[in-house]
Amino acid sequence: MNFEHVAGEEKGKITLYALSTCIWCKRTRELLMALGVSFDYIYVDLLKGEDRSKAIEQVKHYNPSTSFPTLVIGDKSIVGFREKEIREALG
Repeated sequence: MNFEHVAGEEKGKITLYALSTCIWCKRTRELLMALGVSFDYIYVDLLKGEDRSKAIEQVKHYNPSTSFPTLVIGDKSIVGFREKEIREALG
């Protein structure tokens, strides 16, 4: 799987699992960019075959309902666009 990387301030490992057509996923990605943090993201719906299966398994690990966006900050997962929670998790 090829995650896209966005450079910024290091705040630990941040991974966003998103869908390319999801407005809340887009808003989450834009918030992370506005906050200037370094993070990786992947559009699960654009993956095929084994990569897609692996990504869905990773999302299920953090979010059993497999909904999007699923944001993982360190060992904490935030499901959905929750701006206040995201800002608090990033300090």
